[in-house]
Amino acid sequence: MEAVSTRLRLRVAPGAARTGVVGRHGEAWKVRVAAPAEAGRANDAVVRLLAETLSLPRTSVTLVSRHGGRDKIVELAGIDPVEIDRCLSSAAGKGRRR
Repeated sequence: MEAVSTRLRLRVAPGAARTGVVGRHGEAWKVRVAAPAEAGRANDAVVRLLAETLSLPRTSVTLVSRHGGRDKIVELAGIDPVEIDRCLSSAAGKGRRR
């Protein structure tokens, strides 16, 4: 059996009031993290957010490109694209409640 691995495009907003999944941003998913974009803190927060949201160990979430930019690509091991979309859509919906 082959291990499932999926690459995901993200648009990251560091230094936000709160951390969470916002929703779709074109072909990417937009996420906000409270951590500032300094010394890799925002990148670490993105990895933590995705691992928690997708119920994956942190070792299954790898930032593969654009470490210093807002547009990033992460590789997710052990989860298929349909499940990723389902989990992120659900998380984005929870964040819209007021």
